[in-house]
Amino acid sequence: MPINASPYYERAEVEYLRSQTTEQKIRCLKKMITLAPKHKGSENLLKQLRTRLKKLKYTKEKESKKIGSIQKGIKKADMQAVIVGKTNSGKSTLLKILTNAEPKISEVKLTTTQPIIGMMNYASTQTQIIENPAIGSEYYDKGLTNTADTILILINSIEEIKEILEKIQKAKGKKIIIFNNKNNLEKRKIAATLQSKKHNFVFMEDLNELKEKIFQSFDKIRVFTKESGKNKSQKPIIMKPDSSVFDVAEKILHGFSQNVKETKIWGPSSKFAGQKVGLKHKLKDLDVVEFKTR
Repeated sequence: MPINASPYYERAEVEYLRSQTTEQKIRCLKKMITLAPKHKGSENLLKQLRTRLKKLKYTKEKESKKIGSIQKGIKKADMQAVIVGKTNSGKSTLLKILTNAEPKISEVKLTTTQPIIGMMNYASTQTQIIENPAIGSEYYDKGLTNTADTILILINSIEEIKEILEKIQKAKGKKIIIFNNKNNLEKRKIAATLQSKKHNFVFMEDLNELKEKIFQSFDKIRVFTKESGKNKSQKPIIMKPDSSVFDVAEKILHGFSQNVKETKIWGPSSKFAGQKVGLKHKLKDLDVVEFKTR
């Protein structure tokens, strides 16, 4: 936030932080540049805003040129999970029940020929869920699986686990086995077998448990911001564990921490409501932060 920023600029900044798409961010940044004070003290911030706008415009241009690469245009979110499974395993159905996506669902093999993206709303957060085309097919994108934070391995039988794990050995993300019980097999026996093999698993029909497992797999904390005299933001900033007040300020806007005069916090890491802390203070999940600028 620049020196002597108007309430209109502050609202534009909040809108920017809550933006989910590149297009929304571009629109909000343009508004911030228009509303920012035009004096010597704000020159550096204006330069940063214009640089960020330029980068976002370049990103949007790349996103619009999807031809030639099935992965082009997929920008990794703070939390990203990729669905992996064999053809007709139910990947599109899983994507549909978890997210706002409307994938084509068919009994025809290899219906999905390119990654499909959806956003899962859970615990005040949005998780990017991507359906990867059938593993082993010519459409399957190894890069998506290898770089994802979490891999959702969808299976119809226990025998499929070994086969799929062998094909995703380079994937670094946490793995969750999701059993699609199409044939209504006895869940108790399946669960006992998966537990004996020490798999992290869940049944596809247990939707709430499934969403909770996905959310917990990312090992992130949620930090909410608030303005003086107002309620906290509806959507949190997603951070790594042990992130500091400084880290949050810099994620809001690079260089923002230099303008912070005072910080108050509420929540698990505070000793009392509205505690004043320094930039080095370590935050915890569900903390609320209020910045006062110079």
